[in-house]
This record gives sequence, structure tokens and C-alpha cells, in this order.
Amino acid sequence: MNARMPLTDDEGEVRELTAADMALFRPAHEVLPADLQKVLGMRRRGAQKASIKAAITIRLSQKVLDAFKATGKGWQTRIDSLLLEAGGAGRV
Repeated sequence: MNARMPLTDDEGEVRELTAADMALFRPAHEVLPADLQKVLGMRRRGAQKASIKAAITIRLSQKVLDAFKATGKGWQTRIDSLLLEAGGAGRV
């Protein structure tokens, strides 16, 4: 017996998807024909390298944040570099 709710109502309107609906979805590369994937420009990502950085939360003053963001793209990397330099971790 199929206990799942239909994705559309009697008028053909699509209902809001639930987390349970999303869990049933399969990746596009598994369901689309190879020729359509090529037309759409789909590519598979290769194996990812192990992360060398950890995602954390850090509290900075608004002035510091604004100053680094004003330097453009890569501001987080610049903060990382300065912290490595200041902490001596760059010498390891």
C-alpha cells in the first residue's frame, strides 16, 4: 500500500514538498538519460579532498568585519593567513 501523498492536487497544483518527499528523491545523474545530461552540461564531481580547514563560529568586532569584507572576495582566507602568521602556526 502506498502511504505517500500525491505531489499534485485535483487541479494539478504541486503541493509543498516535505522532508520525507525530499528523502525519496534520487540524484539527477541516476534518473536522467546520459544524452540529456550531456545537453544540460551536467558533470559529475570527482572525489573531494579531505578538508584542511574547520568550520567554526568566531565573534569579531563589526569594524574588523567591515574592514576585511571591504577588501573583496577572499576576506576569510586573509583573516586565516593573518591568524596563522600571528599565532606562529605557519611555522609548523
